Amino acid sequence: MHRSLYTDPAIFAEEMIGIFGGTWVYLGHESEISKPNDFVARTLGLRPIILTRDGSGKINALMNRCAHRGATVCRQREGSARYFTCGYHGWTYSNGGECVAVPGDDAYGPGFKIERYNLARIPRLETYRGFIFGTLNREAPDLVQHLGAARPLIDQWLDRYPGAEIVVRSSAQRMVMGANWKLVYDNAGDGYHPPFSHRSLLLMTARRHGPDRDMSYYGTSDPDDCAMYSQALGNGHTFIDQRPEMHADSAWQRQRPQPGRETYEAQLRQRLGDEEANRLLEVAVGSGMNLNVFPNLLIIGNQIQVVEPIAVDRVQVTWYATTLSGVPEEVNVLRMRTQEDFPNFGEVDDCANFEACQQGLAIPEIEWIDISRHLHTGVERTDSQGVVTGPISDDLHFRSYYKEWKRLMRAELKLSVG
Repeated sequence: MHRSLYTDPAIFAEEMIGIFGGTWVYLGHESEISKPNDFVARTLGLRPIILTRDGSGKINALMNRCAHRGATVCRQREGSARYFTCGYHGWTYSNGGECVAVPGDDAYGPGFKIERYNLARIPRLETYRGFIFGTLNREAPDLVQHLGAARPLIDQWLDRYPGAEIVVRSSAQRMVMGANWKLVYDNAGDGYHPPFSHRSLLLMTARRHGPDRDMSYYGTSDPDDCAMYSQALGNGHTFIDQRPEMHADSAWQRQRPQPGRETYEAQLRQRLGDEEANRLLEVAVGSGMNLNVFPNLLIIGNQIQVVEPIAVDRVQVTWYATTLSGVPEEVNVLRMRTQEDFPNFGEVDDCANFEACQQGLAIPEIEWIDISRHLHTGVERTDSQGVVTGPISDDLHFRSYYKEWKRLMRAELKLSVG
């Protein structure tokens, strides 16, 4: 791949139209706006939006831009409100987007029609099992078709404990770094880097808790000699599956130790018995799934990670914790301990690498980066559904999502707002 894909402001500007306007982009989860009049402020590429549930319960994705002079009308990250009033000139909008009040509207003359000044909205909004997506492309395939082979994996992630509902928590870890947004997405499907990037974390874990807790490749020095694998799912979506190694033993036993786990484990075993406790502990400490839904949704363990471009060399990455309804309290406490773990002790390694890549890619005389690992070894296999599977360290992820990236960037898109 050419370095300019990460460094050229003109290419970045085209991505904000072709990628973050032309395909389905993850906006939020229904549990974040669970009650009428709830809202969260989000972005669609560089477009500020307000994701609302209006008084009737309908979900809306509104452009956070006053129809008068263009100021953002909602300046809070989340909350509950029936109306949004622009702080500049006082124009007021309902949480369904209707313009309901304009101070001194008679000054605009007899032809002024207030209904012409509603907030613009994302014209296509669809949800899949609580995940809310939007697109400005009226000709895009429906969401289920777009998700394709990623959809059953979302189901598997949600259905690990039957009957429990995912709740996305408002508390989140937000990290802003000096890197292109695609460097984050690159890493999401990179199974080659863990023993090198996260060496200090792995060594600390092994020294404190024993070498059997070496989680690099679950104790295997060769990344291609383990049962974990990488998949290209189509439409830019990819998947790293750690479950074949995790389920060799109980997943909770193979994960990094967590504060208080022994106490909570003992409580669950005493109250529910070993079989049910083991099942709940596996739900508590991580799914073993890294599911990447192009272009901005990463489902990692029990967390939802969202990639939010800011500039060609600047990106925000937000890690949202999740809990489950209808499970013992100990399970959700351990899910929070997991949320505190890798984002604080491992993601910082990744952030440093993203910024190091951005700095290195600034050298104009060295034009190319390599994404050819396992391209020519003959180990990749394609099933009847078109899903390609390769070793955990394969660069399959890069080649797959860039194929979708190229398709969208070349497409003649007709984008619009509602």
